[in-house]
Amino acid sequence: MDWMAGLGAIMPETRGELAALQRRSLPKGLDLFAPGDRAQGFPLVLAGRVEVYLTGPSGREILLYAVEQGQSCIQTTLGLLGDEPYSGTAATVSEAEVVTIPKPLFLRLMDRDPAFRGFVLRSFGQRMADLTRLLESVAFGRVEARLAGALLDLAEGGVVRATQSEIAARIGSAREVVSRKLDSFAKAGWVATERGEVHLRDEAALRRARGH
Repeated sequence: MDWMAGLGAIMPETRGELAALQRRSLPKGLDLFAPGDRAQGFPLVLAGRVEVYLTGPSGREILLYAVEQGQSCIQTTLGLLGDEPYSGTAATVSEAEVVTIPKPLFLRLMDRDPAFRGFVLRSFGQRMADLTRLLESVAFGRVEARLAGALLDLAEGGVVRATQSEIAARIGSAREVVSRKLDSFAKAGWVATERGEVHLRDEAALRRARGH
């Protein structure tokens, strides 16, 4: 599969330079950047999933966004275009395959190739819209609705395999709050909890709690 297809009608010279870049296979659980680091290149995720978190002074984490095939990393774009250091942490949560465009080449393509520049700016705009929706949900959404939505989104075969801390980071809440809400969901017969797993028992009820 041509991984450059999603970049649009890029110039032949651009295509040639990108084709020379090496694809890298990354293991699950690899840290890609940390707060204070500087962006050295623009990664394109070809397969797998990378998650970007913010960690507060108390140690509480919130999942900002995930980067999957064809998506871009907001913090990396800001770092390359605005010379801003990373404020979050990124890690692979599955095996992944990426191509990284070195910073000098990325900046040269931004200046030279309108199609490449359009891809970067469109991707950035789409991810900013996702981030805005997350902030609205955290600021104004009820914890029950956010938790129900996260369980439905994460479930595979009716089972969510994640710790309460991981779920809390995803919805921007505290582990203790998630624990209490899961207990109430369990008492209502919506879920059953085991160590590191949540089994969905009443998905219709969870969809109603989510609000759609």
